[in-house]
Amino acid sequence: MSEVAVKDFILPNEQPVVPLECGTAFANLSAKEKAYAHHLSKASWFGGLVVLIQTSIEAGSLFSILHQVFEHDTVDDLKNQALEVNGLSEDEFQAILVFTCGVYANMGNYKSFGDSKIIPNLAADKLEKFLFTTKAFQRNTDLVKVWNRVKDLVYDLSPKKCHLGLGDKGTTTYFSSNCTSEDADIISRYFKSIQMEGYNNRVIKTEENGVTKYEIRLASVETGSMDGITREPEPFEGYQFCVTRGDYSPLLKLVVEELQKAKNYASNDVEVAMLTEYIKSFTTGSLNDHKNGSRHWVQNKGPVIETYIGFIETYRDPAGMRGEFEGFVAVVNKVMSAKFGTLVAGAENFLPLLPWPSTLETDKYLKPDFTSLDVLTFSGSGIPAGINIPNYGEIRQDEGFKNVSLGNVIPASYKDPNIFFISEEDKQLLITHNTESFELQVGLHELLGHGSGKLFRQNPDGTYNFDMDSVKASLGDEKLSWYEEGETYDSKFSTISSSYEECRAECVGLYLSLNDDVLKIFGHEGDKAQDIIYVNWLSLLLNGSTRAMEFYNPKTQSWMQAHSQARYVILQVLLEAGQGLVKVAKVIGSDGKDDFLLSLDRTKISTVGKEAIGNFLRKLQIYKSTGNLEAARVMYAKYSEVSSTGPYPFAEWRSLILEKKQPRKIFVQSNTCLEGEAVRLLEYSANVSGMIQSWNERFDTSSVVHQALEELWHKDEPFFS
Repeated sequence: MSEVAVKDFILPNEQPVVPLECGTAFANLSAKEKAYAHHLSKASWFGGLVVLIQTSIEAGSLFSILHQVFEHDTVDDLKNQALEVNGLSEDEFQAILVFTCGVYANMGNYKSFGDSKIIPNLAADKLEKFLFTTKAFQRNTDLVKVWNRVKDLVYDLSPKKCHLGLGDKGTTTYFSSNCTSEDADIISRYFKSIQMEGYNNRVIKTEENGVTKYEIRLASVETGSMDGITREPEPFEGYQFCVTRGDYSPLLKLVVEELQKAKNYASNDVEVAMLTEYIKSFTTGSLNDHKNGSRHWVQNKGPVIETYIGFIETYRDPAGMRGEFEGFVAVVNKVMSAKFGTLVAGAENFLPLLPWPSTLETDKYLKPDFTSLDVLTFSGSGIPAGINIPNYGEIRQDEGFKNVSLGNVIPASYKDPNIFFISEEDKQLLITHNTESFELQVGLHELLGHGSGKLFRQNPDGTYNFDMDSVKASLGDEKLSWYEEGETYDSKFSTISSSYEECRAECVGLYLSLNDDVLKIFGHEGDKAQDIIYVNWLSLLLNGSTRAMEFYNPKTQSWMQAHSQARYVILQVLLEAGQGLVKVAKVIGSDGKDDFLLSLDRTKISTVGKEAIGNFLRKLQIYKSTGNLEAARVMYAKYSEVSSTGPYPFAEWRSLILEKKQPRKIFVQSNTCLEGEAVRLLEYSANVSGMIQSWNERFDTSSVVHQALEELWHKDEPFFS
C-alpha cells in the first residue's frame, strides 16, 4: 500500500476523546436503581465483546493482547519502557495508545462508522518489540503465540481486508470466508422457506463429497439440539442445511449471569418478565424469546432506568439481516423527555402531514414511549444519538415500539467542532444551533421517521392486512404488491434495507422540521425557528456532501455506511430539484488552493426543498409499504451513484474533501463498581489514558474474558481465516 493509502487506515495521534457525562443523572438514583443499573451494565459490557467476534477473526485476540498489556502496567510505566528500553519515540508510543483506544471504542479493528480497517500507526516490528517486553508478555508466554498468529492480519491491507464486506468486497465473520453474495441469496431463500429470521445467527459453509453444506449457527449459551430451535440436516435447492446453536457461548454465559442478578433489583413485574425472556433467549438461542422480552420492554412505560440488549442493528451484516450485539443502560432526562412526550402526544396530528396516502399509514398509531436518556453504558461498536426499537416488524406495527434520544451523546458529539466547506457565516450558525437542531432532527427521525408507515402483508390464512381496492386507488400508477408469508422488510430489501430506511427517516425529519407546531414543542419560534430549520437542513447536506465521501469506496463503487449513503442520496435529490436551492462547487480557498464550498438558499427550503423531499419521500414509502424492491433499488441506486462527470463530479472532488477529513470522536464511558452493597460510579479523564483506564477497570473477572475469547478463536479459526 502507498503511504497515502495507509493514512486512510490509521487514527491520528491527535485523536479527539470526549467524556460521556452521566454523574448528575446517576447521583439521583436510589440504591436499588443503582444496583439494577450496575448489573445491567456488566451484562452489556460482557455482551459487547461479542462484537469482536462479529467483526474480524483477529479482533478478539487483538483485544485480549492489548487489554492484558494495559492491565499489568500503568500507562506511565509503559511509556518509560517504550522510550527507554524499546527506543520508541513519543509519537510512536502515542500511536499505540490511540490504536488501543480505537480497538476499544469500535469493539474491533474496523471502524463502526464506515467499516474501514484500523491499523497501528507504527511499524509491526516496533510494536512487537514493545509488546514482548511488557509484564503481560513476560508473565504469560502464551501471549507470544497469540500475537504471532494475528500480527500479519492486524497489518494486512490487501484489498479484501481493507473494509468489511462479503466475497471480493471485503471481510466479514457473519459468513465463513468462503461465502459470496450468491450464498447469501440462497440462505435468504432458505430462511423464507422455513420462516426464519437472521438476527441472532452466523453462517458456516463447508463442502463434503461434492455437496455444499450450510450451518446456521445460533447464538446461545447451550449447545446441542433442541426442539423448535435447531434443525437436523435437510436438503434445499440441492444444498444441505442445518441449524445449530452455541455461538458466542462463553460470553453469553457471562451476560446471563449478570441479567439474573439484575432481576433481583427490577422495579416491577414487567421488568422481571422482560429479563426472564432475554435470559431464555441468550441461553437457548430462541429468537422468539427475545421478541417476547421486547414485547415486555415496549410495555414498560417510563422506567427510571431504561435498557435494551441483544442482537439488534443489521448495519454491518453484508446481507442486511444479522444483528450486531448491543446493550445500553441509561437514566431518564426528565426535562428533554417532557418535550418528546409532547411530540408523541401530537404525533397523530403530524403523521397525516407526511406526503403519502393515508392508506400507507398504520391503521392505529400505537403511542410509544419517547424519552431522552443520559447514557451510563452503551456497549457495541459505536454509540448513536437516537434509537427506535425493537426492529422486529410485527411488534413495531402491531404492538408498538419505543423511541430513545441519547441526550448526553448529542452535546458530547459537538464538542470542539471543526467545520469546513461552508461560509464563515454558516459556520457560526452551525456552532450556535447544531445541538438544538440535531435534537429536533433526532426526535423527528426516530418517532415519526422510523415510527411511521405500514407494511402490506399477506396473512397466514391468505387474507391481507390492507384493503385491496382502496390501496390500489391511492397508489395511482405505482405497482401494488405485498410481503408474503416468511418475508420481512430486512430480508426482502436485504443489502439496501438499512440505508434505505435511514434515508426515509432523515427525509421525514427534514420535512416535518418545517412545521411551526413541531418547532414550538422544542421551544423554537420566530427568527430562531428559521435558523434551526436552516441549520438542520444545512448540516445534513454538509454531511451528505463531505463527511459521506469518507465512507464511499471508489474501487468497489460501494457505500460503507448506511447513514452516509442516505445523506448523500438526499443531497442528490435536492441538487436535482435545481432552482438554486443547493449549490456545491470547487472554488479557490483563502490559501490559494483548491477548496470545496456548499451553500443553501434558506428562502427556498420551504418551497423547492419541501416539494422535492415530499415527492421523494412518497416514493420511498410506497416502495417500502408494497415491498417493491425492484423499483426501490433502481431509484436508490440512481441517487447513490458517485459520478466523475457532470455538474457535480463528487468522485473527482472526493480527494479534495478527504484532505480535511476529521476523525470521529471517541467517547470515554463511566464504570460502576460494588463497594459492599453500595454501587459507586467511576469516572475517567477525557484522554487516551482515561479511556484505557476505563477498560482496565471494566471487568473484575478479566481472566474469564480472555479465556472466552481464546476459546472462540479456536472455534472460528478453521472457517474465517
